[in-house]
Amino acid sequence: MGQLVGTFAEAARDRIRDTLAERLSRFVWETEHRIRRTPVDVVGHTDDQFVAVELEWRRADPVNNTAKLLYYVDEGKLDEYERVSVFQVFTGYYDLASGGVSSKREIAEFVGDLAADSFEHVSFSPVTFGLEPPKRGGEWPEEWEAVAEETAMKIVRRV
Repeated sequence: MGQLVGTFAEAARDRIRDTLAERLSRFVWETEHRIRRTPVDVVGHTDDQFVAVELEWRRADPVNNTAKLLYYVDEGKLDEYERVSVFQVFTGYYDLASGGVSSKREIAEFVGDLAADSFEHVSFSPVTFGLEPPKRGGEWPEEWEAVAEETAMKIVRRV
């Protein structure tokens, strides 16, 4: 029996959070952390460092998540941290059959890079989640857990 894409996204998000918590135990990790009205999928923080992980499964406008996070940096909402790292995770949904990635991903990455270049203490990193998420009611890919852990390890290496 198929699962809803929301359930898959939550399971993958939680696996990524758990792997990050295991590998980067100096951080406090949580899901759906709110910055003002905006929930961030996975957040880790120490006294001086803030890590935000936004997961893009099939979003029509992934640039919105990047722009909002970096807008809050500009507003000073994360000034208590010496370093802010933003990771935007893109599934295979944003890959083109002909090779490369969709313009939606390209634009989100452009905005993330531009904003990170504007703030000395901010970094932005796009990360590929090596699967396309199932459509509503579709079967989960068998290798999803390994892909979620591999995705988290890409983040660990860049923090």
